[in-house]
Amino acid sequence: MEFKNYEEFWPFYLSQHSKPSTRAWHFVGTSFVFVFVLLAVFTLNFWFLLLAPVTAYAFAWISHFFIEGNKPATFGHPVWSLRADFRMYRLILFGQLQKELDKNPELKTSAK
Repeated sequence: MEFKNYEEFWPFYLSQHSKPSTRAWHFVGTSFVFVFVLLAVFTLNFWFLLLAPVTAYAFAWISHFFIEGNKPATFGHPVWSLRADFRMYRLILFGQLQKELDKNPELKTSAK
């Protein structure tokens, strides 16, 4: 699919994460990014930085292939997907995802 800009891509990204368990796996994977970055900084072992994307993508891709049943959006739009993942993470973290999903009624999904 072609998108003119990130804001046009965002509803598509949400549609590719329609199942709460998919979003939960993404949340866990993205949380590990922060854990590994902190470990790298505090232990001065920068090998942890290599684990950050590997772990995050492993959780995300497993959820797409085995739960959501679709191809990860990062395959076609890697930069926008990364940005959208952090946006979704923030919305989940602060309990605002359902409000965002409600702004896009065509998604027919729930944060619950």
